[in-house]
Amino acid sequence: MVKVLFVCLGNICRSPMAEAMFTKLVADENLSDQIIVDSAGTSSEEEGNHAHPGAQAELKRHGIDGSHLISRPITTADFESADLILTMDASNKHNLERMAPADDRDKIHLCYDILPTKQGDEIPDPWYDHRFDRTYRQLAETLPAWLDAIKRQNQL
Repeated sequence: MVKVLFVCLGNICRSPMAEAMFTKLVADENLSDQIIVDSAGTSSEEEGNHAHPGAQAELKRHGIDGSHLISRPITTADFESADLILTMDASNKHNLERMAPADDRDKIHLCYDILPTKQGDEIPDPWYDHRFDRTYRQLAETLPAWLDAIKRQNQL
């Protein structure tokens, strides 16, 4: 079993969108019994809140239900149980690296790190500009590559 954890600041925009989108990709490949998908935030500020209405609307436009997604902060147990922690920007990556036990820091990557020509690129927070369409496009660009890498690495 492989556990993938998506992380952003509040866990109401980018990481829940990534969770919902990746869950659909995994299900479409009939790998739901082999890959667990979750999301969390580096902040507890939005804990208990649903995904942002803009994130839910963008997901819905693409036939993905995000209404069940509830924000939560990352925990020590998440670092231990996750095989792969994907974050959206350098600030959250830095925060995760500070929070993570030393043995778990190598699990943390930017979403764009999977694409050689875009390593280090960030997925901006749509909370500020409401560009949830941009977030969806950026995740749609990166997530299939992560799934392919997981399948290759784990011979799925």
